[in-house]
Amino acid sequence: MQDVFMRLKFDLTDVFGVEPSCLTADFPRVPFAAAMDDAEEVLFYRHMTPIVAKDPDLPKHRPPQEDDQAQQVLHASIAECAETLEKQRPDHVRVSTRSHSLNEAEAAENGKSADIDRRILQETKAEQHIHKLLLLGAGESGKSTIFKQIKLLFQTGFDDAELRSYTSVIHANVYQTIKILYDGAKELAQVELESSKYVISPDNQEIGEKLSEIGGRLDYPLLSKELVQDVKKIWEDPAIQETYSRGSILQVPDCAQYFMENLDRLAEADYLPTKEDVLHARVRTNGVVEIQFSPLGESKRGGEVYRLYDVGGQRNERRKWIHLFEGVNAVIFCAAISEYDQMLFEDETQNRMMETKELFDWVLKQRCFEKTPFMLFLNKFDIFEEKIQKVPLTVCEWFKDYQPLAPGKQEVEHAYEFVKKKFEELYFQSSKPDRVDRVFKIFRTTALDQKLVKKTFKLIDESMRRSREGA
Repeated sequence: MQDVFMRLKFDLTDVFGVEPSCLTADFPRVPFAAAMDDAEEVLFYRHMTPIVAKDPDLPKHRPPQEDDQAQQVLHASIAECAETLEKQRPDHVRVSTRSHSLNEAEAAENGKSADIDRRILQETKAEQHIHKLLLLGAGESGKSTIFKQIKLLFQTGFDDAELRSYTSVIHANVYQTIKILYDGAKELAQVELESSKYVISPDNQEIGEKLSEIGGRLDYPLLSKELVQDVKKIWEDPAIQETYSRGSILQVPDCAQYFMENLDRLAEADYLPTKEDVLHARVRTNGVVEIQFSPLGESKRGGEVYRLYDVGGQRNERRKWIHLFEGVNAVIFCAAISEYDQMLFEDETQNRMMETKELFDWVLKQRCFEKTPFMLFLNKFDIFEEKIQKVPLTVCEWFKDYQPLAPGKQEVEHAYEFVKKKFEELYFQSSKPDRVDRVFKIFRTTALDQKLVKKTFKLIDESMRRSREGA
């Protein structure tokens, strides 16, 4: 067999001008070659030489190893010849060949398995350099806005297709806001002592009914110029403005004022949402979403890489949190400090701040977080700053012992420090003695403030670097 092989190799070298090393590598793997007798050697040589020499897909003076198509033709020719000669063999010889084929198939399968194992090992090593961050908090705490800021700050942001996909969400936010306010005004007109303040003007009642009906649909029409005029009339109605001032008891979204001030732009035929529009857009997170980033940004190398997981904050979403708790490098807990006078969307008997307190306490006590750093975001400071001038902290049961100062900027700082201290006390009360030495940082945040969010995540990066170096 070796003689036939050498003669064929010599002839092919003459054809290509270069020794065909792919034949050298691949020929011994043909199962048939292991048991070839003298007659079959001659047949094989006669079959292969003209095919390889004359085939137009195998250009002369070009080695097959440099031409994928040449390799394919050569392999196919060898296989065809081997199959033809195999069929001419006696049964007892075929058994031996088939056994050899099985061994070859097993070896190939083992090779594939080794490749998979090697790839898994490489991916595992790569994963070891990625730090897992878990973003937790109650519903409406601003987690999703933080998540969107990460995409804008440390990745490439949103392309036009992604921005355009938010158009329907933004228009839905407008309709939902009007429905909440219109239905809320009718309810307040029935139960409040000064009920006349909440009575919609007769000219706007029909418009209000139409928009309320649209706001209750599953599919919303895109905002047109005509519909925008209707929305404006309702929004400017004194009863609706009075109702809006009571928004904390009606689940009015934080984005209401922003979108109402931009109605004309939202209804333009070529409207493309801006990054500010996207940050204000409100859609509840269902399930788990993740994003990978470096606080140094996409264009710079050498920085730490983080993978941030965001999960829905409503009660029915929290069962999905548990499977994410293992292997976490840090927990970022988002608490909306402006919601001390609001009730849960899913349970209007529960104060949102009290819910946040209970949730933070529960997360702190999880065994898997014994040594895990905690980053607490006291979020929505911009809304808190305005609200504290009108609504006292003492409306929340947790803050009953608050002693206010004179109104003004000093009061804002005083109130903030009080809330911060409450969370610090809760942290130490809920942490066992052997856990209090874990990293715990508190950050004042406004999720809509891009510069502040960027600064915050750079501080988190520095803190975690120091923690790893000191470990």
